[in-house]
Amino acid sequence: MASTMLGVKVDRDEPVELHEQVAAEIRRAIADGEANPGERLPPARDLAAVLDVNTNTVLRALRALRDEGLLEFRRGRGITVAGTPERGALVARARELVLFARRQGYRVDELIQIIDEVG
Repeated sequence: MASTMLGVKVDRDEPVELHEQVAAEIRRAIADGEANPGERLPPARDLAAVLDVNTNTVLRALRALRDEGLLEFRRGRGITVAGTPERGALVARARELVLFARRQGYRVDELIQIIDEVG
């Protein structure tokens, strides 16, 4: 993925925040098969240098992708691709469902019971 990321650029004139642009480019690389599950990403510092953005911008994007289930952070092993875009979409929908259930007064264990019943 390091070589494919060399051609990636962010557009500072876009209304989309830089960290969201970085996350979108990494998502695209995963979706296009340029980065497969188990592959390591370049260090955040290197990605930041290639993209000409602050390292914290890249870290923010990487954390968002981790929260989506697309990346995995491992101490001493760096950041690896953990899943596919489909898994990321599933994780995002699951988060939405949990939030919706909480707003309706349901606890997570009650939500799990409902999912077991309908599944």
